Amino acid sequence: AGEILELLSEQLVDLEQSPEDVDLLNAVFRGFHTVKGGAGFLALDAMVDTCHVCEDVFNLLRQGERSVTPALMDAVLQGLDCVQIMFAEVQSGNDPTPASPELLSELKTYSVPESEDEAAAEDEAVADTNDASTAAADHDEAEEEFDALLDAMDGDTASTPEAENTSSSDEITDDEFEALLDDMHGKGKHSGGKPPAKATADKNDTESKDDGLITDDEFDALLDDLHGKGKGPVAKAPASQDKSKEKADDSSGGSDLITDEEFDSILDDLHGEGKGPTAAKGASTPAKKAAETAAKPKPKPAAKSKAAPKAPPAKPAAEASVRVDTERLDEIMNLVGELVLVRNRLQTLRVNVPEGQLTQAITNLGMVTSDLQTSVMKTRMQPIKKVFGRFPRVVRDLSRQINKEIKLEMMGEDTDLDKNLVEALADPLVHLVRNSVDHGIELPDVREKNGKPREGTVILSAQQEGDHILLSIEDDGAGMDPEILRNKVVEKGLMDEESAARLEDKECFNLIFMAGFSTKEEISDISGRGVGMDVVKTRISQLNGSLDIESQLGKGTTLTIKVPLTLAILPTLMISLGERTFALPLSNVNEIFELQTRKTNVVDGQLMVMVREKAVPLFYLSNWLLMPGEQAQYGEGEGQVIITQLGNRMVGLVTDQVVGQEEVVIKPLGAMLQGLPGFAGSTITGDGGIALILDVQSLLKARASKSF
Repeated sequence: AGEILELLSEQLVDLEQSPEDVDLLNAVFRGFHTVKGGAGFLALDAMVDTCHVCEDVFNLLRQGERSVTPALMDAVLQGLDCVQIMFAEVQSGNDPTPASPELLSELKTYSVPESEDEAAAEDEAVADTNDASTAAADHDEAEEEFDALLDAMDGDTASTPEAENTSSSDEITDDEFEALLDDMHGKGKHSGGKPPAKATADKNDTESKDDGLITDDEFDALLDDLHGKGKGPVAKAPASQDKSKEKADDSSGGSDLITDEEFDSILDDLHGEGKGPTAAKGASTPAKKAAETAAKPKPKPAAKSKAAPKAPPAKPAAEASVRVDTERLDEIMNLVGELVLVRNRLQTLRVNVPEGQLTQAITNLGMVTSDLQTSVMKTRMQPIKKVFGRFPRVVRDLSRQINKEIKLEMMGEDTDLDKNLVEALADPLVHLVRNSVDHGIELPDVREKNGKPREGTVILSAQQEGDHILLSIEDDGAGMDPEILRNKVVEKGLMDEESAARLEDKECFNLIFMAGFSTKEEISDISGRGVGMDVVKTRISQLNGSLDIESQLGKGTTLTIKVPLTLAILPTLMISLGERTFALPLSNVNEIFELQTRKTNVVDGQLMVMVREKAVPLFYLSNWLLMPGEQAQYGEGEGQVIITQLGNRMVGLVTDQVVGQEEVVIKPLGAMLQGLPGFAGSTITGDGGIALILDVQSLLKARASKSF
């Protein structure tokens, strides 16, 4: 369920970009349905209710009875957030908190077809138009049938000139009706100058859109004219006709139309059973037509989008992965680590053993160990997509909140990274992406004014480079102004004006990593408090990584993170101080050179060394790491300098000797020494000794605070 909910968040954002994607609609529907089924099995009713209403919404979307809108997606994403909170509560052993009635009510408004809510008024108007058209058609047919009836009654099949005009206009006039009655009864002998039905229809034509059909009362009046009052066949109609009339009333919504049976009965009374003109001609009666119209279901509005016919699903591929408990992986990794240490030991012993079969065996062991080490490491690897998957939702919600138009592009999502690193990088990356969206991308109107497209772009990418992973967050926003950064750092009292003026542009960009620094004038729930970027830098440093910034005013900013591929096996530079050996993470090392006194100088009490015309602070490790009474092999002004990169700062460390590069397995220091500043752990060297692994960042902090 956790994996499904995590995937749903990504799928929903994709769906908003591609609302016509039928496969994506089905996948989201199945996701909510599956989670609902599991929650129902455990009687988690609150989760079932929320999933069910979300499932209803997507069922309508699949059927084309609704369309994807930002408002609908907002509601569904809130529903998903609610389900995720409930899921977390269940994981922690608590009962899930039901969704708010307001949220459920909002979701339910989207769980009915648009034809039943938003488009109700429109549908009624369409229905009225359809009814009016049907009524007009019925009126025309009724007139023709009435003419046929009169012809049959009086034996007159010849059409008058007026009747011929009627066929062309499809409407009988009052004068034409008068002429027809004169022919039947003699001029002026019929009662009433106008037919009641027609008179009523003409009278109400402009006031109310009458359907123009003849009613029962009007027909009775006409029969009274023909046969004498009370002598017409309607007066003799059997009781069963009343029931038929009631049925017709029900089916036609209470109209005054007569039923087929009543009309047939009238014709039978007039002409004899089965001899009426309707039976002879096979024409449909007004009542029959009305009954057919009433029985017909109202046409449903066409769906807004028709799904293309779906291809038959392909056969599911065989399961390509298995779930392995992390503790078991750690156990295997520890065993491989021990194997690596044995290999290192044997390689050291090989120097003192004559060439021969032992050398070949050690070489083979080295190859097998390396392959096994790589394979086991890959079992701990996870694609960086596990982290990247949350960013479409982050960018989508944030851009709507601050009224910006932002497109997120992701590249290198399949790049593999150690599981521990994937989890550790999640929060720093979220903060950096939010920072690019909030600080980097301008408002649409500002971008348009500057000749840029209204929609900004944030590119999130990952790639492997040797034994490191490079992650970059790039935006095409406003970029950073070094002068504004200098003024801000002075304004906030984090640096004096003279020091700020000496900063290069690249160094100004790094000011954003200072605690308490922010360029926001107003504090919001997104940014402005001056915390966050310093935490990001600290977290990246703890992962033996580095953070770099490149920015161009008006063009955009790129932040690059460099972290090791794995934390389990650490490439190190082995160094010696006196009789002790230490390991320095290779990821921090930039270069190594022999110390020359003529290149050093003391500035403000700090020893500095010139590296390509740039002053770098210099520290003797022997002063920090050797016990009193222990002596370094070389004195002041001698030794080898290791230039280390700490974020965007370079520091020179003086050591007696550089032994060489070696992959080591990090061993924790143990409970009593846990958290000792300056050390990241320990390892066993090739000669069987123990070497402490240095954490240069915390070493310098401890030295600066005099706690070391």
